[in-house]
Amino acid sequence: MIGVEIIPLEVYEDERGSLAELLRSEHPLTKKEFGQIHVSRAHPTYTRGNHYHTRKYEWFSVVGGNGLLALENVETGEREEIPMGEKNMVTVRIPPGVAHGIKNIGDTTMYLIVYNEETFDPKDPDTFAKKVI
Repeated sequence: MIGVEIIPLEVYEDERGSLAELLRSEHPLTKKEFGQIHVSRAHPTYTRGNHYHTRKYEWFSVVGGNGLLALENVETGEREEIPMGEKNMVTVRIPPGVAHGIKNIGDTTMYLIVYNEETFDPKDPDTFAKKVI
């Protein structure tokens, strides 16, 4: 989908476990100032998101459990689904105008780390509901 970028993550593993760098300076950010990072949890079968933004990019990485990210371009209706998590360690960049929702498709809690390039402002949230999954 135009504007969506899937960044495969290099996972470094040893006897202690693993490490994956979710977002590096080499990945292009659209603004110079820092936005915010948050962690979202979803219990099995539950969905987070189901909205879109008009001006901000988001980056999603599932770091525990497994999810299915559904995307829909609000202008063209183009759709895409991306499995994410322990079986597919990626970071997905979601541009403005692409509705997104992520469903926990596993049997344990899913942990999602999200970077927003803009700090959330409840007076101007730039978040519009749209069910995609």
